[in-house]
Amino acid sequence: MTGSDRHDFRTIESRIAYEGAVLALRVDDVAMPGGVTATREVVEHFGAVAVLALDEDDKLIMVQQYRHPVQERLWELPAGLLDEPGEDPLDAARRELGEETGLAASSWQVLIDVAVSPGMSDEVTRVFRAQGITAVDRPEAEHEEADMVSDWISLEDAARQVLDGTIVNATAVAGVMALVAARASGAALRPARAPWPLRPTRLARRRFADGA
Repeated sequence: MTGSDRHDFRTIESRIAYEGAVLALRVDDVAMPGGVTATREVVEHFGAVAVLALDEDDKLIMVQQYRHPVQERLWELPAGLLDEPGEDPLDAARRELGEETGLAASSWQVLIDVAVSPGMSDEVTRVFRAQGITAVDRPEAEHEEADMVSDWISLEDAARQVLDGTIVNATAVAGVMALVAARASGAALRPARAPWPLRPTRLARRRFADGA
């Protein structure tokens, strides 16, 4: 089957069923093969950035944060939503690294882009590798971040913790194992402002257009 023979999954009708603070639920009627229509529920998301920051000893900083949907504290990479109008992903990553760890970095590259749960959500997270680490002032934390702790861990130990189930956050798992793979293969990383074609935009466009 060639590309021109593939089915066109057109959205016939779309409606917003729920709009919350950090996500929305969209319901689409989609044209399926065979002339039928199916309903698909889509969780709209702002998109996010995460940072795999390495110090001069080649250790990475991780944070442990309470996540209410799973009711557990999870070890994660510093990360945050792209919920400011028109915010550049690199600027957002710098902000999140400072806010969650009190660190800054002088060297940045794109490590990977992760479609977190494409069967139900348009959420995509861009993970940066950051090096040249220095300490900066960390702003006062609130909510779950007020309970957050951080720790430095070697990449080798982080990879082991991915495999033994200690690190389960999807973005952290993907970032750690991607860096392991990049080093093993010698693959080059992308520039810090590389194109990001799957960055979510629908929720942000609607929310900021409405002035919310």
